[in-house]
Amino acid sequence: MLVRTSRISTILALTLALALSAHADSRTQLKPGWNLFSPEQDVDMGREVAKQADRELSILNDRQATTYIDALGKQLAAHAPGGEKYPFQFKIVNDKAINAFALPGGFVYINRGAIEAADNEAQIAGVMAHEIGHVVLRHGTNQVSKAYLAQAPLSILGGVLGSNSVGSVLAQLGVGFAANSILLKYSRDAERQADLMGTQTLYDTGYDPKAMVQFFEKIQAESKGRASEFFSDHPNPENRISSVQHEIEKLGGMPPRARSDSPDFHEIKNKLAGMPAPPKAGTKAATNGRPSDNRNGKPDLPSTRYTTYNGRDLQFRYPDNWHQYGQGSAMTLAPDGGIINNGALAYGMMIATFEPHYDRQGQISLEEATDQLVDELRRSNPNMRVMRSHERTRVGRERGLSTELSNDSPAGGRETDWIVTVLRPDGMLYYFVGVAPNREFSSYNRAFEDVIDSVRIK
Repeated sequence: MLVRTSRISTILALTLALALSAHADSRTQLKPGWNLFSPEQDVDMGREVAKQADRELSILNDRQATTYIDALGKQLAAHAPGGEKYPFQFKIVNDKAINAFALPGGFVYINRGAIEAADNEAQIAGVMAHEIGHVVLRHGTNQVSKAYLAQAPLSILGGVLGSNSVGSVLAQLGVGFAANSILLKYSRDAERQADLMGTQTLYDTGYDPKAMVQFFEKIQAESKGRASEFFSDHPNPENRISSVQHEIEKLGGMPPRARSDSPDFHEIKNKLAGMPAPPKAGTKAATNGRPSDNRNGKPDLPSTRYTTYNGRDLQFRYPDNWHQYGQGSAMTLAPDGGIINNGALAYGMMIATFEPHYDRQGQISLEEATDQLVDELRRSNPNMRVMRSHERTRVGRERGLSTELSNDSPAGGRETDWIVTVLRPDGMLYYFVGVAPNREFSSYNRAFEDVIDSVRIK
């Protein structure tokens, strides 16, 4: 009888312990939202845009500081649900503004100013855990997925690419690294989710989860000057601080032996404080990719200096003040401000491939393939009109055809769409589309012609 009572007591104790444990950690369950892309495509997209970010930003080239911040970030990412799917990389931007951002797939950038503003390691870990939350919850590609469904049918490429590949979607939407990129414009609900995921990640890594609240309170108090950039780029959810505090209660309060600081953090912070000032505002690196505007809201005219695109199948030259979005069989070249309305090309050039339908003998002429392409384009763009067609031209050394169309411009009024086509050796049709409003097309025509003249099909 005593043995049975002992067993009952043991079972009751275990049951009570499990109940207390479940109550102590009743964390908010968070899952990624709807998405057209796979996690692997998140990585592909992030890697492509990260190349642009590295060119646009002033990346701090200090081995000790970079090694420290990358190791800290990877330690946090290892405790984020689903973090193992992504090859996380953490870099420091040489910018005094208190800010940070993450691209899909785990490419995370922390401003020097955020590290200098943090009082301890747990606070900067809180900022990084928040950005990791955006990655594992796939907020960037969720935004792109919604924009693709909303904008792609209106695009000149609508229905032609026939693929949801990363390169195709980037090209259609003109997605790249810029201050107004849909990859970095999160909703308040997405910010709330990243806050909660960041709090959970801090807790599971053994850091004081209150550090995230402390950092938010700190920069909220410093509401002027550089501190304002974080909240302008990260919309402040309602009751942000109380929401994080409530999540800490759900986690059961402070983790055992919670960490808050380390000598390594202060060594790096002091090192950054002693470095020369970052590049002055107004330089390309310091503008975070924000478009210049010297023409009353219109893009700068095409540069007379050129840069070279050298891909696996294609090589050409284009103005060096145009940015490349996408790659391979679908890309867009556009100046700052050339892509508007969340993905509509108003100024610039699209380059893509089209697979024509061959006859029973497996033959087709350039004229027939071009007509099929134009028919597809007009089905996707009901207001598009053919102005001139079947005019012979050269695409580099190859025979091509020139077609001039008119369409509604996203900038208002009508635009000219100059399409140049050429058949590839494998039977696919390459087409180049120069786009500009009618009244400004003559200012872009020379640049479009220079691109076409420089094409080399490999």
